[in-house]
Parts: sequence; structure tokens; C-alpha cells
Amino acid sequence: MKASELRELSVDDLVAKEKDLAEELFKLKFQHGIRPLENTAKLGQFKKDIARVKTLAGEKRESEASS
Repeated sequence: MKASELRELSVDDLVAKEKDLAEELFKLKFQHGIRPLENTAKLGQFKKDIARVKTLAGEKRESEASS
């Protein structure tokens, strides 16, 4: 997921996206606990996507508060 795509979303959409990503990460971790994943790089990618969404949501909240 690219940051340019996320910048177009509103704060509410970013929060919803963060929840979806966190849920998917939980599911992947659970699956990995039961049996090894074929592509373990997905775990790191989901963590990075969540961090990216949180960063952009914080930036948007800050810019709205200062306006």
C-alpha cells in the first residue's frame, strides 16, 4: 500500500483501514502459530502498513487542529 493512496483518505477512513490491517495481522499471527506461513514477509509488511496509516492519521489530525 502506497502512502500516496493513503493520503487521499479521510481520518475516519484511515482509522477504519488501521483496524482492518490490525485484524489481518492478528489472523496471520494466529495462522503462523498453528503452522508456518509460506510467506512470512507479510507479517512485516502489515506492521509497516499499520505504522504508515497511523502516521498519516496523526499528520491529518494535527493539520486539522492547527487550521
